[in-house]
Amino acid sequence: MRIKLFDFIRLIIPLNSKNKSDLMNISNFINDENLKTVKRLLKMKKAGISYESLGTSHNFLNFTNYPHITIISDDNEVKDFVDKLNKDMREKIDIESFKQFSIKADDKIRSLIAPNIRGMDNIKLACALQLFSEQKTHILLLGDPGTGKTDIIRSTSELHPKTSFGLGSGTSKAGLSIAFKGDEKILGLLPLADEGLCCIDELNLMKQEDRASLYNAMEKGFITYDKANKHLKIDARVSILATANPKGDKFAGWMIDTLKKQLPFDSALLTRFHLMFIVRKPDIDEFVEITKHILKGDKKKEFESNKDFVKRYVQHAKEIDVEVPKSFEK
Repeated sequence: MRIKLFDFIRLIIPLNSKNKSDLMNISNFINDENLKTVKRLLKMKKAGISYESLGTSHNFLNFTNYPHITIISDDNEVKDFVDKLNKDMREKIDIESFKQFSIKADDKIRSLIAPNIRGMDNIKLACALQLFSEQKTHILLLGDPGTGKTDIIRSTSELHPKTSFGLGSGTSKAGLSIAFKGDEKILGLLPLADEGLCCIDELNLMKQEDRASLYNAMEKGFITYDKANKHLKIDARVSILATANPKGDKFAGWMIDTLKKQLPFDSALLTRFHLMFIVRKPDIDEFVEITKHILKGDKKKEFESNKDFVKRYVQHAKEIDVEVPKSFEK
């Protein structure tokens, strides 16, 4: 970089205490050579250091802000240098924050799933694990209306980097599968979530014509379309997280044989789910406790503050190549 006389004079003046502190904060994320260059840019007033949010609440991580180099110059060489450095620093900062978060990720992520709903810890744990599952995993929440099933799958969908969410009856002409409007292809919930998480609310309202597509997606990872001289095979490599109400809309009785008779699906569909949870309405005492919990609005705020970070964390986890020790294979 060329240095003008005025810049040279600035170079011999020591950094102020704030700049020294800022420089120290970025020293863990860049090499010595780049650190010297940043120091020169700070002295020449061609760059500064500000702090940006990681996108988390204060109690979620040990640190919530990270250093970011700002450009105070029209010099294209400086701009290119700073842009690349910021990108490299952000990648290292993300990895460091993910390492810190991994120590308590199981509890933290579970607490973000339907944070306004008290209890259902096993269901929330299953949904949290589904976010990271390498194999396609299918979960069904089957139970009475008004028990929070929708809140659970909606919040889970917002923590995954690639999802679709909608009603079993379909939120568009395509429903769960695919449709055409002229030559325009309209994707339904299953192909929209290819290689991701497909969340279906009230699966018991599924149209009959969508049933084969759902079976294929769950078992084979694709759906087909054969109408009006159009023959397509479309990827739908999805994990399914669904809710459904029983026959008659509400479970009656507690005996297993009695409950089985109220299931809204045949065994061909039920056996495709790896986990199925039956959700019942709480008794009066439990309902009072749940109501108190819902009235605490801070839980919803915590979800909104941290969901994007968790989404990035899940994506990072999926990109890691895990090597299983040979001793574990026995």
